[in-house]
Amino acid sequence: MQNFYEADFYSWTQEQANLLRHHQWNKLDLPNLIEEIESLGKKERQELRNGLNILIGHLLKWEYQPKQGSRSWLATIRGQRPEILKLLSENPSLKTYLEEVVQECYDNGRDLASGETNLPPSTFPNQCLYPFEEILSDRFYPGEPTTDDLMG
Repeated sequence: MQNFYEADFYSWTQEQANLLRHHQWNKLDLPNLIEEIESLGKKERQELRNGLNILIGHLLKWEYQPKQGSRSWLATIRGQRPEILKLLSENPSLKTYLEEVVQECYDNGRDLASGETNLPPSTFPNQCLYPFEEILSDRFYPGEPTTDDLMG
């Protein structure tokens, strides 16, 4: 089974699904199946972190360089929020993970904002000052909007 798993992953997945469908428990490749199921959960958590990293980075750019705010920044903010909310809706248990990971994502977002704005990291607070309810709110844009036409 291990060689099959390593030689043709797609075919292995189809075989495992078929074995499960037909209740052929004794033929399942349990060690690899367990590993793959665990990795699916890790991917969901990684997707949440990636979205938050990007969203927080853009919120920081929006707040700390308001005159450079662009439709692109706004589109990123507006695009990330529903994706994160959808992920949380499809995986409600990730909401508790969100509380755990906000500071880590803030740190990554601060690095992103610093790198993209050329502002020193010390420009931004060390601790995330945005409650995650606000981060995910479509009404939250820290600081002043750049121009009315961008927000419209």
